Amino acid sequence: MTDVAPEREAGDNYRLSGLRACPQPPGFQADSPGPEPRITDCRSMSGPLAGKVALVTGASRGIGRAIARKLASAGSDVAVNYYNSYDEAESLCVELRAMGRAAHAVQGSVGIPESVADMFAEIGKHFDRLDIVVSNAASGVLKPAMEMSLKHWRWCMETNAFALDLLAQRAVPLMRDGGRIIALSSLGASRAMPDYGFIGASKAALESLVRTLAQELGPRMIRVNTVSAGVVDTDALRYFPNREQLLSNFRERSPAGPVLSPDDVAGAVYLLCLPEAAMINGHTLVVDGGFCISG
Repeated sequence: MTDVAPEREAGDNYRLSGLRACPQPPGFQADSPGPEPRITDCRSMSGPLAGKVALVTGASRGIGRAIARKLASAGSDVAVNYYNSYDEAESLCVELRAMGRAAHAVQGSVGIPESVADMFAEIGKHFDRLDIVVSNAASGVLKPAMEMSLKHWRWCMETNAFALDLLAQRAVPLMRDGGRIIALSSLGASRAMPDYGFIGASKAALESLVRTLAQELGPRMIRVNTVSAGVVDTDALRYFPNREQLLSNFRERSPAGPVLSPDDVAGAVYLLCLPEAAMINGHTLVVDGGFCISG
């Protein structure tokens, strides 16, 4: 493993794509007498998130990809953020467009203010509002804390925690009717894990920032929450030297089942985006099959 793990996308404006006539009932004739057929946006009938637009960072693979798919299947258009995986991001956009959604790949490094500004400028070319922001992109260094440097600390903190604030600052002005901001965290925010010290600290900072933003943005009808996932076997997990041990421990201790999938995490994000979750704010929703409660 290299000294500094490569930046991972572990897994973060709306413009109608065009109003069109909905399908007419059998027997309808366009030249029949009576009023003109009503023109509307047919996506209003396509799911609980229809008419919404979401930004998912680190969406080209893993958990981010599953989240983008889930939100699109519920009716949302999606801005698909990626860092260096254009082909995967574009293939996801093709998939989402096949569902009837507007989807656009947007490159950007979420921990760098100038890159986030460029990212939102690109988003603005396709959408003029945002309803959902999922801060999923993450990066870090897997080494003992005693071997870490200031560079490592800044890397973890800027990409995993500061990024949420950068995204919120840009996204909130576009959330004119309220919205949802959801950050992805991990069990390492509250548990000591080998070689995970700086990443865990950044995730703890992220969860604290979520609570602060929830308090600040609540009066604007913007709900801010965290989804904290257990051990999910994605590409990112392959960088962990103890990957097999992590998976084995999860299988042994999770009472809800031996495997936690990206779709399980995406389902939790989706739940927090529903109108029924309007009074959930500043909360950390743990998705781990009961792993944490099992000794």
